[in-house]
Amino acid sequence: MKFKSIVLGTASLMLAGNVLAEQVTAVSWGGSYQDAQSKAMFQPVGKALGIEVKEESYGGLSDLRLKVKAGAVTWDVVDMGAGTANRATVEGLLEPLDYDMIDKSTMVPGTAMSHCVGTIIFSTVFAYNTETYGEDGPKSWADFWDVEKFPGKRSYRGKAWTALEPALLADGVAPEDVYKVLASEEGIQRALDKIRELKPHIAVWWTSGAQHAQLMKDGEVDMSTGWNGRFDVAIKDGAKAKYNYDGGIIDFDCFGIPKGAPNKDAAMKFLAEASKGEYQAEQTKYITYGPTNSLAYETGIISDEEAKMLPSHPDNAANQLVLDLDFWGEWEQIASSMYQDMMTE
Repeated sequence: MKFKSIVLGTASLMLAGNVLAEQVTAVSWGGSYQDAQSKAMFQPVGKALGIEVKEESYGGLSDLRLKVKAGAVTWDVVDMGAGTANRATVEGLLEPLDYDMIDKSTMVPGTAMSHCVGTIIFSTVFAYNTETYGEDGPKSWADFWDVEKFPGKRSYRGKAWTALEPALLADGVAPEDVYKVLASEEGIQRALDKIRELKPHIAVWWTSGAQHAQLMKDGEVDMSTGWNGRFDVAIKDGAKAKYNYDGGIIDFDCFGIPKGAPNKDAAMKFLAEASKGEYQAEQTKYITYGPTNSLAYETGIISDEEAKMLPSHPDNAANQLVLDLDFWGEWEQIASSMYQDMMTE
């Protein structure tokens, strides 16, 4: 009996050890976006693999940098913007991904990066209050800037990323020339000068997706730039708002594994599974961000009507500007410094 107890006790310890080994902590941005990820991806992937998935939210690259530099990494999978992933890769904050495990053959070109694999395609657009302007409100960035025709409070992004492009589009620069113009301090200055025109009407410089969605839902501002999926969730929750994709800026988020992640092997398994089309398709039920895996459209989960609401649908993509990661990789530090100076003048 004593021997049997020892054997059973040892087996229990081994089982507990295996459970502890097969877990990942996934970190994202909170709010409606992470709610969608949790329902469609994080928990279903964990269940499919038999991996316990814990979730946390974070504030961005500075949080990741702090943990990695301190050698105190407790996260295994981190959601980040493509540009942030570029910087994190250069700084050595991410593990290289194993594309023998992760199938990138059906990913949208450019979204499977060396250290971060694409998960959503989204657009920076502007939404307007339909009670203020009616259903047929402002339609272009020029309209967003037109405070005489469309008076009211605005909200604008509190950092340079995807804030410079709309200013040049509003200033009459053709979409195909935006990054040519921006690729100099003079071009960045031109965009900032355009934003300066709008500053007296900017009530809030937003810093998160949850914030700009809430501003529109509460009617605190009449227009705001922001991310299409966040606006759609706010509209479903009762926000009197509307937007379109004309002049939007297409960008994507991706999943990376922090350098020194405690469960790196489990995290790689997680990414291989989470990158499959069915999970990305399922996520569109909860938030209108497009999949990076083209197989998502072949699952039968996304209806034709739903597909037409996504930023990556051909009809929507045709009227948008694709974010230039090369430009931001070269100019972000200068642009960010100039932008902060403009905001605090």
